[in-house]
Amino acid sequence: MKILIELPTWLGDAVMATPALENLYTAYPEAGITLVGSHVATEALMAHPRITRVVVDETKKEGFRPLNVYRTAKILGPHDIALSFRSHLYSKLLLHLTHSKKIYQYKKNTTHYSLLTTHSGQGPVHQVEKYQAFVNTVTGRHDTPGPLRLDWPARKTPRPALGINPGATYGSAKRWVPERFAETAAAFSDRYEILVFGGPGEKEIADDIERALGERGVKRVTNLAGKTTIPELCSAIGGLDLFLTGDSGPMHIAAAYRVPTVALFGPTKHEETCQWMNEKSLIVRKEMECAPCMKRTCPLKHHACMMEITPQEVVEALKELEQRNTPPMRRA
Repeated sequence: MKILIELPTWLGDAVMATPALENLYTAYPEAGITLVGSHVATEALMAHPRITRVVVDETKKEGFRPLNVYRTAKILGPHDIALSFRSHLYSKLLLHLTHSKKIYQYKKNTTHYSLLTTHSGQGPVHQVEKYQAFVNTVTGRHDTPGPLRLDWPARKTPRPALGINPGATYGSAKRWVPERFAETAAAFSDRYEILVFGGPGEKEIADDIERALGERGVKRVTNLAGKTTIPELCSAIGGLDLFLTGDSGPMHIAAAYRVPTVALFGPTKHEETCQWMNEKSLIVRKEMECAPCMKRTCPLKHHACMMEITPQEVVEALKELEQRNTPPMRRA
């Protein structure tokens, strides 16, 4: 038996799909699994022992996209089950062009939550639960989502490490300012190595943090922005002792490794995309009439949902996690 899975495009969404995928693998223990998706999504999940084949979706690149989708479908070939965690029209086209026996596509607003026993029917539904409900329509089971899972080995640093992830691929509205990240990190620099993370497009903000830390006399800083592969990013985050991040893909990576994490939320719905099943986590956010707006940039131009979060609040949250997770924390 062969199963084709088109992953969510974004890194964080792909990680949030892992509990549902784990239940899918359990439902079909003898199936060979093919993953197709974006570079970041496939790189993050390809280390799982059940994966037999990985195809990177490059249909957005130059050329006529429908023709690119057709060519990719022919590379993938038919499967017994083909499912997509994306609701896009091109995803529907891709699945049908594989001529797979059974086809299922995630739909954002019509997922069958009745097949998810963990949801009471009241209040917000976490994205992890939405993905699980979708997979339950495939398997016909009533599975519940467990913890997030990534299979790249965690890599510990010689000294205790505090990770800083200032970026957010979705847009600037989710970002805190570099000076505040630096001020917060400096408060822990006497006992932690500071690691700054970020993608290629976030190197400037990471450089600003590194510079601001240097101005504060902090010397043990490693700037990894734009310098890691996705497997290296997972391993580095997995080995952290503390993590400070916005609502982002790396936030969900940290949750998969149960890293003590303080997450800053502004314009996004924290109930739906907060860390899943990580007891070592705290959220810092402000209640505002205009939030969550779900916009990539602040429509009111004041960015108050993030700007009103102070370094002092974040320092206190990180210290609370330090105390909560001692003795597991390593000594300098």
